[in-house]
Amino acid sequence: MTSFSHVRSRWKLRLPKEDAISVSLEGRVVTARSEPYPQPSPAEIMEIARAREASLSRLLIAYVSSGLVFMLLPGTFLGVWNLLQISGRESAASVSPAWLQAHGHAQVFGWIGSFVFGIGFYSIPKLRGATKPSFGAAWACWAIWTIGVAARWAGNIYAWQWHVLLPLSGVVELAAFLIFFRAVSQHRPEDSSNERLEPWVCVVISASVGLMLVLIANLAACVYLALRGATPALSHVPDQRYLTLVTWGFLVPFVWGFSAKWMPVFLGLKPVRSKLLLSALVVNFAGVVLTLLGWGAGATVLFVLGTAMAIAALRMFETAQREPKTRGVHRSFPFFIRMAYGWLLVAALLGVVATLWDSSGGIWGASRHALTVGFIAVMVLCVGQRILPAFAGMRLLWSTRLMFAGLALLTLGCTLRVSSEVLAYQEYAGWAWSVLPVSALLELAGITAFAMNIFGTFILEPSHAQKQPLVVGIN
Repeated sequence: MTSFSHVRSRWKLRLPKEDAISVSLEGRVVTARSEPYPQPSPAEIMEIARAREASLSRLLIAYVSSGLVFMLLPGTFLGVWNLLQISGRESAASVSPAWLQAHGHAQVFGWIGSFVFGIGFYSIPKLRGATKPSFGAAWACWAIWTIGVAARWAGNIYAWQWHVLLPLSGVVELAAFLIFFRAVSQHRPEDSSNERLEPWVCVVISASVGLMLVLIANLAACVYLALRGATPALSHVPDQRYLTLVTWGFLVPFVWGFSAKWMPVFLGLKPVRSKLLLSALVVNFAGVVLTLLGWGAGATVLFVLGTAMAIAALRMFETAQREPKTRGVHRSFPFFIRMAYGWLLVAALLGVVATLWDSSGGIWGASRHALTVGFIAVMVLCVGQRILPAFAGMRLLWSTRLMFAGLALLTLGCTLRVSSEVLAYQEYAGWAWSVLPVSALLELAGITAFAMNIFGTFILEPSHAQKQPLVVGIN
């Protein structure tokens, strides 16, 4: 579908051909009819579409670029530094919990959150048929969100005025989400006759609710720490429950939702089993509730069950009925997508094992790393390099070989990290401590390759939207 037909149809709705004006003069009715409004020419319509596409692309690039900066420096680099300290002293207690939580906050909110908001502002106005996207609100959201995440990271790392910075950052981040929610909720489908939402939309909405709950919990924790905390870090038990809400309540269903939307197209899979996917979502939500209530052992079983149901619903490991669409990306794209879902299952199973045998936090850490890096990060690296070049002005990915290198390095690093963390922390093998730094550097290299490829795409690849202002979509 081109912007030409889309914009022209909206011009017809906004510009009626004639307006009738009736004036009563001593019992006589005089009807005056105004001249028809001039219809825009095809060249004007194309120019409107081109300007709109360019504005949305600039907005998306800003969100993605700030997300990549958070991913590299406050996120991944700090995580590598933390792991080097832990492995050097062979103790997880050697690193400040505030630094560990700053690393996680930068990764989830600074990286993933920025990507979610950017793609949301870019896509939803088109999906909802908006004539004038809320660019002012979108740019305000970007500035507020970036400031909030940076303030939280600085408060945790430098401990400077953290009693003020933590609650302030929590308020600002929640405010940014509310701006995002208000902007995108104002748009309505062009075809309002079909009121039933598609299953993938329901899953994404549940993930958005999960994000809102995460931000509310984050604000409550920040206020509590500011009033009663001795350090800018949550204690172990509430932090673990909060992380479960972040991962299984927000990140996992978010990926499930867009997998249901895009993977049948990208991988050529059979249609999604919608009822089974929604059932998996309910089971997963029950696991989150049990965790928050303190029944972690039962929750881990539900996470395994929900994951297995979601994989079956998405038909992730079934034979494809069509050839996968790998044009513009590396041909290994389908392999890494399926591997990511394998990591999700590993993460859920390790959670069950941790409730039975973990004595030092190593198995829990391995489970969380398999989820956040093996599943979430690998999915972002795969799907991000598939859709972001097209969204950012219809560009081509800078290097498909660099895409493969980044995914291979990240996967290898994650494999070493998950296995060696269990062996080292549980004191099964002393040599595993020396493997942890290697895994961290490999993951850093993979993440850096991803950032280089996206920045290279934005900077070095030409935008084709100037010649063909199409509505970019994944069909």
